[in-house]
Formats: sequence, C-alpha cells, structure tokens
Amino acid sequence: MNSRSKPDLKPTSRCWQIDIVVADGFVLLEVAAIVDALRVANRIIAQPPFSWTYRSAKGGMIESRCEAFVNSQPFVDRPTADYAFVIGNSDPDTPALSLPGLISAYTYRNAQVFLLAEAASRYIQDRGDKGVHLSTHWENSALLRERSGLFEAGSALASEDGPVVTCAGMGATVDVVLSLMGRHISPAALVTVANVLLHDNIRDFSTRQPFGGARGTATGDTDLDHCIRIMQDNIEDPLPISELVAQVGISARSLERKFKTSFATTPNSFYREMRLSKANNLLLNTSLSVQEIGLACGFPSGFSGQYKAQFGLTPLVVRKRRRSGGQGATLDPEIGE
Repeated sequence: MNSRSKPDLKPTSRCWQIDIVVADGFVLLEVAAIVDALRVANRIIAQPPFSWTYRSAKGGMIESRCEAFVNSQPFVDRPTADYAFVIGNSDPDTPALSLPGLISAYTYRNAQVFLLAEAASRYIQDRGDKGVHLSTHWENSALLRERSGLFEAGSALASEDGPVVTCAGMGATVDVVLSLMGRHISPAALVTVANVLLHDNIRDFSTRQPFGGARGTATGDTDLDHCIRIMQDNIEDPLPISELVAQVGISARSLERKFKTSFATTPNSFYREMRLSKANNLLLNTSLSVQEIGLACGFPSGFSGQYKAQFGLTPLVVRKRRRSGGQGATLDPEIGE
C-alpha cells in the first residue's frame, strides 16, 4: 500500500484529525466511505485514533445530491488537520471545487490532501497540464478529453503528487482511506476494519480502475492472501505456523519473508494481532465475559496480558469504560464533529 511513513504499531493516544471538505451537491457515497471506515476503526481500537470535521466555505448545513445533509464548520486560515479530503460533486463545474488556496493552506502545514473524482479533475484542469501521473474517475477523464483534449491520465485508483493525492473517488474511496489508516494502525487491525466493512480486497493506489478489467488482491501476493484467509478462518483454535505453511504450500522461511516484506512483522505477530483485534471488537460490542472472549479468540490463558501489551489497557478497564460511556467504550462512538 502507498504510504509516506511506516505505521507506528505501539499503543498511542495520538488522535489523527481529518477534515472533510464538502459543497452543496457533494457525493454522499464518498463521505460515507470515509466516515464509516473511520468509525469502524475507532470502534475496534481501544484508544480511538481518528477524529474528523466537516468543512465548507461558509459552514452550516450542506446538502448532498441525495438530499442528505452534513453540518459543517467554516474553513480556517490555518488548518490544523493532519489530512484533508475534498469530496467530489454531482456538478463537476461548480466553482466550489476550485480550491488552490485551501489546498495550499493544508499542504503548507504538512497535511496531505486527497482530492476525489471531480475535485481531482478540477485540480488537474487548474494546473493546465496533461496530468499523466495524476488520477481521477474514468468518466471525468473522458469528459476532460472531450472538452479540451488536454487530459490523458492513467487508470490508477489514486496517484500521489507530493502532498496532494488525486483519486478516482466513488467506491475506491474505501481503499484510499484504508491505505491512510495503514500508516497509523497495525496490519491486523487494518484487516479487521476491512472485514467489518465486508471489503475483501484492499486495493493498492496503483490498481487499475475496474473498467479496465483488472482484479486486485488484498496484498498482491496470492500465497499471502491464502495464508491470511486461513488465519481468519481459525481464530478460536489458532493453527501452528507449520500447519499454515503446509496448507499454503510454501516454506516457513518464505512465509516469514512475505510477511516481513508486506507488513514489517512476523506471521505469528500478525496472527496474534488479528485475534486481539477481534477480541477487542467483542469486548466493546458484546456482553461476553473477558474469559469467554479470550477463549473465542484463541487465548485459553494469558489473554489480559496479551491484550494490554497490544492496546495499552487491560480488558477490564476497557469494559469499564464501555459501561460508563467513556471514549472508545460505546457500541459505535462518533468522534467527529
């Protein structure tokens, strides 16, 4: 997956702020893809790592083309967000998508800006070059070609141009958000988020848009995908690595190398984190006892110690927060404004 830095997998109280920039006529699917992915991550991780704020030119209620509204805050001169998403629009010609000053305000303060679909097209159009190394939705590429003949982009889901990422938008927004999350949460937690979203393949930025007929995989490695699926199917009774490599049909050394290359971890650590992520989800969202959760996730003993080592809190503390309604303890906490 594309990333500007390796994820910090240690427990942390750092909360990453994301601004979601909207204008009347915004694409609701893209907003939902961002916010629902963030909400799921905050739900399954003991110390929720993400918060978000809707932003618009004047603030107030902003209406999507689907007649759904979001309540936004006005733009600020000195944004403090770590990331900003500019949402696509049902009107590709709306002036609200031309935001060079706002983009500069974010990037000047080291934020990364993700431009989705029509927002990406407007950025490319405002630049006035062919944008071969940039991306937008294939329909927008066709529209720009028909209008001016200036645009011949590749068909990637997203392309990084320094601090600006141009994206296809629509359903691929989930992949972009998961890629961003991968910088700040463990690979196992990321897989758990994707599973909750029923998103079976986390596509890399370089994946071709579906109209091209290309089909991606979760990691780009068939053996690694197979191994992860086996792990997912054997949470309650974890398989030893010797059994995993036998089922996948590769050597233990080869499997170790694949996990190190893709996730900077070992198969055992990945498997354990996956089971702990499921345990945390059960802890926050069910009435099962701590012992029952440990057994359900393959920890017949030592569950509390393993949990605290991963999340920085004991299961009993997290359960207490849940019952008292504290941060990270509700069924579906909404950290955003």
